[in-house]
Amino acid sequence: MDSELKSLEQKISQFAGFCQRLRDENHSLRQQLAAEQNQNKHLNDKLAGAKDRLENLLNQIPES
Repeated sequence: MDSELKSLEQKISQFAGFCQRLRDENHSLRQQLAAEQNQNKHLNDKLAGAKDRLENLLNQIPES
C-alpha cells in the first residue's frame, strides 16, 4: 500500500511539473506571438507608407 501511494505521489509530482513546463512554454509562446504581431504591424505600416509614396510619385508623372 505504501509503495502504491509513493508511486501515485511521484506520478502526481511529475504531472504537476509537466503542467508547469507547459504553462511556462505557453507564456513564452504568447510573448513571441505578441512580438511577431507587433513586427508584422510595423512592416505593414511601412509597406502602406511606401505604397502611398509610390502612388504620389506616379501621380506626379505627366501623361503624354
